[in-house]
Amino acid sequence: MNPDTPREIDEYAQNLVEYVERALGVRLDYASETLPVLDHYVRQVPTDHPGARALVIATAGAYYGEVVRARVGGSWVEHGEPGNWRLVLPGGLSFSPAGFVAAAIAGGEVDDYDTGFDAPPKMRHHFEAALDAMAPMTEREYYSLSTRFDTIEHLQDVVLARAAAEKAKGRRE
Repeated sequence: MNPDTPREIDEYAQNLVEYVERALGVRLDYASETLPVLDHYVRQVPTDHPGARALVIATAGAYYGEVVRARVGGSWVEHGEPGNWRLVLPGGLSFSPAGFVAAAIAGGEVDDYDTGFDAPPKMRHHFEAALDAMAPMTEREYYSLSTRFDTIEHLQDVVLARAAAEKAKGRRE
């Protein structure tokens, strides 16, 4: 466990590891390379069982958030129920890991969860331009957790590039 991980999130993530191992015989290890396995697992969630769906969204959201934190950094902001927890990345980009999982299960937007990114106002146009420049893909591909992870890494590169440009601009002035 990462010492900065809130206990409840760590427990949810560990539960997901156990669920996936029982269901698929694969032990997840918080590496980004395990995300295709997680995508496969969440696509098998029965949408007609709201309780099971909610449990998978909460536990897989915690696991997914921890995978992102391990690779990119960031901190959790807990707001009540797991579906409202957000991960805030260095530079201010934030998202709801549970919302991303809900969208991966549905293969698209869902009404009950925040499935998008949020960014500080001064960075929004940079993020929107970066998202618009991405290669075309199907909605299902876009909402897969693996693709979302790649998108997060790309957007973090945008943050770092903008920060470096601002720093260089400040030195010139």
